[in-house]
Amino acid sequence: MQNSTSEQTSNDVIESAKRAGLISCEYCMKLNHDKLAICRCCGAKLHSRIHQSINRCWALTISAILLLIPANILPIMTVKTFGQGEPDTIISGIISLFQHGLYPIGVIVFLASIMVPILKIIGLVLLLLSLEGKITMGRNERTRVLRWVEFFGKWSMLDVFVVSFLVALVNIGDIANVNAGLGITAFCATVILTIFAANSFDSRLIWDQLHDERRITSES
Repeated sequence: MQNSTSEQTSNDVIESAKRAGLISCEYCMKLNHDKLAICRCCGAKLHSRIHQSINRCWALTISAILLLIPANILPIMTVKTFGQGEPDTIISGIISLFQHGLYPIGVIVFLASIMVPILKIIGLVLLLLSLEGKITMGRNERTRVLRWVEFFGKWSMLDVFVVSFLVALVNIGDIANVNAGLGITAFCATVILTIFAANSFDSRLIWDQLHDERRITSES
C-alpha cells in the first residue's frame, strides 16, 4: 500500500499544468483556468502552448540551413595590408587571420562562425525529429540537448561583433584595414533565424509527449 501511494504521489508531481486544467500567463506567471482566454491578473491573452511550435521551428531552422550556403560562399570580410588584399570567405578569412598573427581572433571566429551555428542547428533538428518520433530520445537526453542549444545561442552573435571590432579597430589608414563583405549579412540572417527557431520551440512539448507515452504504456 505504501509503494502504491508513493507511485501515485510521483505521478501527481510530474503532472503538467495543462493536464491539471491550468494555464500560466507568460507575462505575470499567474495560473489561470484553461477555460479562460484572458489572464485574470494582467489581462494578457493566454496560450497553453506556442501555436504551431514544431512547424515554426522547422521552417526557421531549414531557412537558417539554406542561408548557411551563401554565408560560407560569399566573402565575409577583406583584410588589406598596404592597400593589398582579397575578399575572404569564413574559412579563408580564418586562415587569413592566422597568417596575420591574429590567432586568438581566428579561433574565436572559427568557433563562432562554424561550430556554434552548426551545433545549434543540429541540436534543433534532433529535438524536432525526436518529438516527431523519427528518432528515439529520452526525456533527459532532450533536456540536455535543449540546454546545449540555449548555451550556444548565447554566443551566436559573437562572430558579428568580432568582425565589427575588426573593422573599427584594425583600420590604420593605408597600412591595414578590414572591410565587411556580403557574407556577413547572410551569416547575421542565419544567426537571427536560429535565435527565432530556438525561441519558437516549446520545451513543454517534451513533457506533453512524456505524459502521452506513459498513458499509452499504462493502457496497453
